[in-house]
Amino acid sequence: MNRTVAIVGRPNVGKSRLFNRLARKRISIVHDQPGVTRDVISAEIAEGRYTLLDTGGLGYQGKDTPAALTKASEEQVNFAISTASLILFVIDGLNGLSSLDEKIAAMLRRSGKTVRLVVNKADFDDDKIQLDEAYRLGLGEPLRVSAEHGRGEGELRDAIIAALGPVEEDNENVRDEDKPLGVCFIGRPNVGKSSLSNRLLRSDRLIVSDVPGTTRDSVELPFTFKGRDGKLYPFRLIDTAGIKAATKLASPVEYFSRLRSIDAIKSCDVVFLVLDAMEGVTQQDKAIAGEAIKEHKPIVVVVNKWDLVVAAFKQQGGFHPYKSERDFREKYEHALFERLYFTPGAPVIFVSAMSGYEIDRMLNAAVQLDRVLDIKLPTAKLNQELGYLTERTPPPSIGGRRFRCYYAVQTGTRPFRIKLFCNREEKLTEQYRRYLEAGLVEKFNLNGCPIYFDLVGKEKHEPGTPYSGKAARAEAHTPKWKASEEQDDLPHETLED
Repeated sequence: MNRTVAIVGRPNVGKSRLFNRLARKRISIVHDQPGVTRDVISAEIAEGRYTLLDTGGLGYQGKDTPAALTKASEEQVNFAISTASLILFVIDGLNGLSSLDEKIAAMLRRSGKTVRLVVNKADFDDDKIQLDEAYRLGLGEPLRVSAEHGRGEGELRDAIIAALGPVEEDNENVRDEDKPLGVCFIGRPNVGKSSLSNRLLRSDRLIVSDVPGTTRDSVELPFTFKGRDGKLYPFRLIDTAGIKAATKLASPVEYFSRLRSIDAIKSCDVVFLVLDAMEGVTQQDKAIAGEAIKEHKPIVVVVNKWDLVVAAFKQQGGFHPYKSERDFREKYEHALFERLYFTPGAPVIFVSAMSGYEIDRMLNAAVQLDRVLDIKLPTAKLNQELGYLTERTPPPSIGGRRFRCYYAVQTGTRPFRIKLFCNREEKLTEQYRRYLEAGLVEKFNLNGCPIYFDLVGKEKHEPGTPYSGKAARAEAHTPKWKASEEQDDLPHETLED
């Protein structure tokens, strides 16, 4: 049985606030400016086991919104109405009915769907809430709520469950064996994130436009992918708004949109960093990749718009100064990893959302990364590799002393967590930490997967007095590959920046 509930209504009646209230978390952007919601936003509601959809306002004619986007947004609303088994029609109880409310009500009556009328903004005394007009819409007994303060929330939840009916037994166990793999598209505005999402979903579920900033909310959608092994893999796709630099945010809407995109990174399993093939890696791309690194998420670098590169080579005279597509790829990757040096070994996939070129490789890379995240690193080999790395390129001297690692052990996955017992935590520079991380990623084929070092240093003590603790016990069992304390003070070459 279809258990989908769509929230519809004209702009600025509180649909997104009601959606967040029912979802019990901030998903849709809430702002006084009408027309903020454009895509269909979804959330799974555990109580009652149904999918809740938030939609854009019907009939919005904003000066800052092109007519094409308004039309596309309304198409998304129509899609939600056709998909839903229950529609919550929200009106503004404080300001009364408008002619647009009456037109929407007539459309919903013609749809033949089950509709519940919700009178929002019921924050005041009864004489200020205009319910008499609501009955004129012919949609039955209205439900009074205040999405902002939670008034009437319990009655609305009960009404939704009553309209949907009891959950069928077949739905009681929802994928407890195969948890969907959460993937998230991040990148600058207008690099083709929504186009890639639509290509994956093989539909126009998301609004795609040449106008930068079309997507403002993070949209979460399920789909299934058939891998190279013939197995079906459930996915959870999160398409996000383009992440602008904090200094270039022009409005509160853009600010909250940026926050939603960063929150989406936290909730996914694998991040797709989308770049523009024709523009190369920008400083903002680097900053966006840094947001994924902060959350210790594995990254697949997706270079979109490859069809434009192919077209450029077909032109007379080719694509100066590159000799061939292969030459372009090699130089692009070299420049990419020079700028994104903190993503060692991340898979780089050149794709085209327009033609579908290499889209499957992108998903196969995500499946492979997800498998790698559960690898257990043998302690003996881990310490052996760290010994090799520190002997090949010793750490720099800081204040006359060098960083020393006595012992290492893996303590977790997703991300890989490695506890390093060392002399002093502050002696490990960021540059040398990246060197050790890159070496371990290459040795154990952890390409694209982050490593987090948990440092345990010696307990500070007065000279000449014994010390105790984990670091002291670790030093007592220091592997033979470690240099002596005297060698630790000898001059060594350091890594170049």
